[in-house]
Amino acid sequence: MILIITTGRPILYLSENVASGVNRSTANMEHRQLKYFLKAQELLSFTEAAQQLHISQSTLSQQIKQLETELNTPLFNRIGRQITLTEAGKLFTDYAKQSVKKAEDGLQMIRDLNNLHIGTVTVGVAYSLKNFFTKALIQFAAEFPHINMKVVYDSSLGLFDRLDQFELDFSLAFHEGIDVPHFNYQELFSSPMVVVAKKESKLARKKIISLDEICQLPLVIATRGYSSSHIISKTFTRYGLDPKFSIEVNDIPTVLDLVKTGKWYSIVVQTSVIDKDLVTIPIDEKSLVRNTNIISLKEAYETKAIKEFKKILLELKHEDE
Repeated sequence: MILIITTGRPILYLSENVASGVNRSTANMEHRQLKYFLKAQELLSFTEAAQQLHISQSTLSQQIKQLETELNTPLFNRIGRQITLTEAGKLFTDYAKQSVKKAEDGLQMIRDLNNLHIGTVTVGVAYSLKNFFTKALIQFAAEFPHINMKVVYDSSLGLFDRLDQFELDFSLAFHEGIDVPHFNYQELFSSPMVVVAKKESKLARKKIISLDEICQLPLVIATRGYSSSHIISKTFTRYGLDPKFSIEVNDIPTVLDLVKTGKWYSIVVQTSVIDKDLVTIPIDEKSLVRNTNIISLKEAYETKAIKEFKKILLELKHEDE
């Protein structure tokens, strides 16, 4: 096996045969061939891929066949009209994604040298940071109406995976663990986790609540796969406590709607609660704090639009302090 290193970190393992083909042919591969391959592997259909690429199926097949010839190995198994990825095709996918991403970064860098009139910014946002992010989104869209915005909401862990797959320009997420070497972290603010209750609740006037008291409450909480729920579980486990999570939902607004019925309580990041019908109660546990960061890939080129958006986020941070 040969380890291919790109942009300073391990990318994938290729067999001797495939790796030698990559090394010999990289200079000869065309950007469009890689894009054709990626679309075909995504859809697993030459017909559908050709339609979405607005080219003929014969052109697509010919270009992929030429790519396979240059690599000296098949990337697809062809069974009648059906196609599946070979083992080499699966491994080559990561290489192709990074090559296409780098080429597109170079083109975008040239296009936006002197203006902010074109481009797309794709941002991933942790669910609990929706309220803070929306303020920045409104301001950015007003100042730069020609820039397209794509927003993806996910758990912090999910956003890290999306960054690794080059699906995001940057993410607004929580981070308390070990730094990933190829990520850039720019800290924004910290927000405590709190118990949220209906305004008319018997707990609404409490100044602080203990972990033991929380364990006596019926709780609805975001799915434990979320990073916020993970830190909650770790905290209670550390003290040998077992809170009563009656309902788990993978949507913060739904959690808050259930709390507003008065039948349940929840534990959320304080920044996610702005509803006048709800109150937040501080928890008597200093470790229940989430650190919000702007996280991006170190090797990724940043357009002016991305830099402007980050600037707005930093300005809003100072306004909220």
